Amino acid sequence: MFMTDKNLQKLRLQIIDETDGGKFSKLIEKLLKKYASTDREYVLEILTDYAKNGQILHWRNFLLNDIIELVNEGEANYVEFFEWCVTQPELTYWGIDGLLKTNGRKSFSALIEILKNESLKTSIRAKAIKSISVFSKQPFDRELPKDPGHWKVEDLRIEEIETWQKNGFQDGEGYTQPKTHISLENPKTELEKIASKLNKKLEAQRTKNQDLSNPANLLTIADETDILNIEKRWKLPENYLTFLKNYSPLKVFINSRKYFQGLHLYGASDLIKRQEGYSFNPVTNKTIDEWPENFVVIADAGADPYCIDINQIKENDAPIYTSIHGNGEWKFELYADSFLTFLKEIAGR
Repeated sequence: MFMTDKNLQKLRLQIIDETDGGKFSKLIEKLLKKYASTDREYVLEILTDYAKNGQILHWRNFLLNDIIELVNEGEANYVEFFEWCVTQPELTYWGIDGLLKTNGRKSFSALIEILKNESLKTSIRAKAIKSISVFSKQPFDRELPKDPGHWKVEDLRIEEIETWQKNGFQDGEGYTQPKTHISLENPKTELEKIASKLNKKLEAQRTKNQDLSNPANLLTIADETDILNIEKRWKLPENYLTFLKNYSPLKVFINSRKYFQGLHLYGASDLIKRQEGYSFNPVTNKTIDEWPENFVVIADAGADPYCIDINQIKENDAPIYTSIHGNGEWKFELYADSFLTFLKEIAGR
């Protein structure tokens, strides 16, 4: 039995009776802001009761995030509630996180049954795997989108998880941050300073969205094999080659009004592959005659290529050309007089 003030009891009745979504949202905001810290358990009673019996169906799901935020790690009183949530199709997705937070490793078996259940939506099964991966530090989510809603059935590593289950749910080591060059923190040359500035720009995006199971927007030290393969194929200007070696873009996407649909800046690991559709046809396995053989595509904005001209290498650099795709023929125009100028623009002045 909770001893509560009359205003809180009145607010509870208002929440129960309200049928307008906008007004309901304001009531919940008031509840959390005014009472969550002082009457946490009673607030949780209000929220969990609404999740079970509330009139506005979509809000029953939305409230789970607030409930999960309010409960403590290992708080056993709420295990039964979340066990019920994962049996309700409309609540299962977020109920998974609540069950893990309150019941920890003891919830693994139940969640594995969810991810194996082919009658459930793929997004729910994927969510179970993603949450287990984060909690156990096992790489079942490696190289997959951060949002499990974008996973496909073939992405679900069920056999791997079943083997892990048989071996006693051992904790993993988690993911390590890709290696970066020391000069990003202490730049001296012009290239180093521009790369460092770009890295700081990307850092803001990483802070918001980084998921080390599928890292992105990083400037990393390139794999030596990738560099060797690149050097076998092209003679690149020193500035660009050094950039690839020391600051190889890892899934770098520049979100800018200047570039149509953003700019993808290629790294050493995908530079050769990214020539497909421009200089090379992967279907016929042949080079495309119309493409200038001296143009290496180093980035694209909405498939519009940005190419470095390796026939015009001068003072360790080369100009960048671009063209609009889909017009029947390529009409290249000079975009930047050097790679460093191009990189400086991307990094921001």
